[in-house]
Amino acid sequence: MQDGTRLVNAGKLREYCGLLFRKAGVPKDEADINADNLVEADLAGVESHGVTRMGIYLKRLRVGATNPVMEVKTVADAPGTAVIDACNSMGAVSSRHAMQVAIEKAKNVGVSFVSLRNSNHNGMAAYYTKMALEHNMIGFSATNSASRTAPWGSRVALLGTNPFSWAIPAGKELPIVADMASCVVARGKIQLAQKKNVPIPPGWALTKDGDETTDPTAALSGCVLPFGGPKGSGIATIVEVLTGILAGSAFSTHIRDMYADFDGPIYVSQYFGAIDVAVFEPVAEFKAKVDELITIIKTSPKAKGVNEVFLPGEIEARTRRERLDKGIPLSTLTLDELRREGEAYGVPYTLA
Repeated sequence: MQDGTRLVNAGKLREYCGLLFRKAGVPKDEADINADNLVEADLAGVESHGVTRMGIYLKRLRVGATNPVMEVKTVADAPGTAVIDACNSMGAVSSRHAMQVAIEKAKNVGVSFVSLRNSNHNGMAAYYTKMALEHNMIGFSATNSASRTAPWGSRVALLGTNPFSWAIPAGKELPIVADMASCVVARGKIQLAQKKNVPIPPGWALTKDGDETTDPTAALSGCVLPFGGPKGSGIATIVEVLTGILAGSAFSTHIRDMYADFDGPIYVSQYFGAIDVAVFEPVAEFKAKVDELITIIKTSPKAKGVNEVFLPGEIEARTRRERLDKGIPLSTLTLDELRREGEAYGVPYTLA
């Protein structure tokens, strides 16, 4: 464990964060979902989307920039599709609702696609796609965000980090769960580096003047770069269309900044989908083939210096098991922030 880091029990962390959300006016069941979303990210090792986000979530609730009680309205509805207005509700609860709608529709028609507009930051994308697995479905989701990424060849942030996720059920093997941003790195990792006062690797970001930088503060005032150059840029563009434009909402530079704009909604959009495997082939046969694919990949000859070949989501699943057993490593900076939030709301600090 690194210096300045402490292990925290996941259950205690979930309970503490849930109580903070309740003190901020969020109903208990919704507060628990919000807390679970963040803690699950930390359990998976996706710290950029974990409880380090509590401060900004609570601030937006405090100033009235986010609706503390979920309110959703169906704008358009068809057997396999829907457009839902989240009414500026918190991202995790409205996204969970939209994914549940997608799953129920897929049960009836096989494949579904649901757009969610006027939402908020919704944390780890895999949190929603994995909901489909228990129904023997393939889940997918994506979200846009305030412009943080420069399109390939540009030095100006015009696209969001635009993460997306797919979750595919398997049989005896772990499910395949891909979850990634369209940029080289999630912006939250740069924010963590800034908090810890450590440099970021070259190739992550540009300054506002278009120069490469390892200074997280300079990077946060500039832009991040798409992964794989034109490939990530293309995916980010497609996600922008499938989220904001298809939902009839804001996109690109029209989306507001949750860290800077506190006078109202930020107009983030998401999309969610589900594919019922049974519509295409018997579930047992599908899962057996996925298992076979996983085995083919896992047993393939390894490149020099590689000890094991991993499938998407495998490292996160192992990390989750380890952290459930030993605790979640949190920086003292993050813990201090959580302590201060507790003091502000009169919540006893229980993470010591």
